[in-house]
Amino acid sequence: MLALMASLLFPSNMLAADLPAAAPPAGLRIATAGHSFHLFMPGILKELVKSAGIEGHEQVTAQMIGGSRVIQHWDLADDKNKVKPALKTGKVDVLTLSPIYLPDAGIENFVKLAIEHNGETRILLQEFWLPYDIYALNYQKEKPKPVDRNSRTAEELQKESQPYFASIEEHVAALNKQVGKPAVYVVPVGQAAIALREKIIAGQAPGLKVQNDLFTDPIGHATAPLQVLTAYCHYAVIYRRSPVGLAMPSTLKGMKGEVSDETKEKLNLLLQELAWDAVSKHPLAGVKK
Repeated sequence: MLALMASLLFPSNMLAADLPAAAPPAGLRIATAGHSFHLFMPGILKELVKSAGIEGHEQVTAQMIGGSRVIQHWDLADDKNKVKPALKTGKVDVLTLSPIYLPDAGIENFVKLAIEHNGETRILLQEFWLPYDIYALNYQKEKPKPVDRNSRTAEELQKESQPYFASIEEHVAALNKQVGKPAVYVVPVGQAAIALREKIIAGQAPGLKVQNDLFTDPIGHATAPLQVLTAYCHYAVIYRRSPVGLAMPSTLKGMKGEVSDETKEKLNLLLQELAWDAVSKHPLAGVKK
């Protein structure tokens, strides 16, 4: 059903194929609203864009509220709200959001506002890894003790994450049907993160020994490799190009631990490949190989 909805909402002539030999696209104007699982992304994205030779990229604004749902950004007082005024100028090409769980009326509100002032604005929703490795709407109260990420299998992660992924994807399809065109897209960071954890389990992730190497704490704040993977996924969706071959960003160069430069280069390539695989296969990312 999801594939059918995607074929209707994202006709092939509206999907950009990856063209490595093509000249770099024009830079885009980005606005961001989110929490600490997302707000590291714009800085890394800026480096990726420079590496790709893309000129004119601009981070118009970035609004951070810790642990936030999108509605909190929408409800933020006018004198503190950075995103609404930016959208009202009509000079935002891409709005990136990081909803935690649904329902979240803020998503629809921002979609309507963005489209009202610029009919070409794309709104991207980050599907991410689950806090505490569980799908629980009241995750802050239901958090397990301890959080044993290293014992997880890829199958367990997929099963636990699927209800969350499905809720976001159904909401995106419904919003696009409501506005009458493809305007909202998925950035499948969660799928890419599971693929990376599967590589770690198999001993095929250079410089990463256990799944906990991706997280700084039980809730799941990201270490350098997961941050960079997130940025690669956003680069792929925003610019509809493969990140494979881009220079290693400084965040990964500075990753903690005794990791050689050669190992970091191999890990960087793996992160690029996993991001592109997740994005190019997802029916609601607006990208294909």
